[in-house]
Amino acid sequence: MKQEASLTVQFITIDDDQAGQRIDNFLRTQLKGVPKSMIYRILRKGEVRVNKGRIKPEYKLQAEDIVRVPPVRVSENAEQLNPKLDRIASLEQHILFEDDRLIVINKPSGIAVHGGSGLSFGLIEGLRALRSEAKFMELVHRLDRDTSGCILIAKKRSALRHMHEQLRAGQMDKRYQALVAGEWPQSRFTVKTPLLKNVLQSGERMVNVTEAGKPSETRYRILASYAEATLVEASPITGRTHQIRVHCQHAGHAIAGDTKYGDEAFDAKMRSIGLNRLFLHAARISLHHPKTNERVTFEASLDNELTGVLDKLKQ
Repeated sequence: MKQEASLTVQFITIDDDQAGQRIDNFLRTQLKGVPKSMIYRILRKGEVRVNKGRIKPEYKLQAEDIVRVPPVRVSENAEQLNPKLDRIASLEQHILFEDDRLIVINKPSGIAVHGGSGLSFGLIEGLRALRSEAKFMELVHRLDRDTSGCILIAKKRSALRHMHEQLRAGQMDKRYQALVAGEWPQSRFTVKTPLLKNVLQSGERMVNVTEAGKPSETRYRILASYAEATLVEASPITGRTHQIRVHCQHAGHAIAGDTKYGDEAFDAKMRSIGLNRLFLHAARISLHHPKTNERVTFEASLDNELTGVLDKLKQ
């Protein structure tokens, strides 16, 4: 069966909320299910026009622009975008809050926030499939694939800008829970070390502590102590890739289940009591609501696997 994204030419007038985004990203929201390669092809061939003129993929839309979107037929192969329909449908159960500006979801571990790196879909693609009528839906920030917990999705471009401003100004408060190896010192409240991201030939991202890196800071407090592990709350002051994981490793207390930066012996013990994922969870996020500017806080509970591991550590 063939899926048809659009079989007639569309002329779309850009409103204030759509202004500011790149034309290629705009087309991806308008032509759901159309491969990126096809979007760039119709841009390159001049089939997409803005105010009757050809534009480049990086062109940023302005209010009152008139965009010509050509008819696009999507083959049945495009349906591979959503091969795990049951998992996409289950995302509905993880939504903590939703209104006309914002979705807050308790992201399950094991789901990437977006497709790529060989993945046909991610969280944002799944939410767009669930909310196919939504004109706009974009990630406000990211979580690693194996990290669970609170993540924000903007439903309007104005909301995305509002929340990005909060991130830049340090007005968004994120609190993570992590189970780390050994006894976290009572006197260690902060880890401040510069971090440098490297992308390997495989596309895998690795982060190292080095003076050549960007300034990075994570604050910690102890939530619970066990015989061979500590449950800590981590508050990232900066937002570097893999920051909490690398700062924990650098402090000598790797996070349980961390296949990149972990402690193999500790991980083996944690697997023996039922931990088969990274024990890092975005437990709480506080921000100014993008519509009311009221301070709001959202919390996501630990899943059954993580609470089960903590119960066994108490025994």
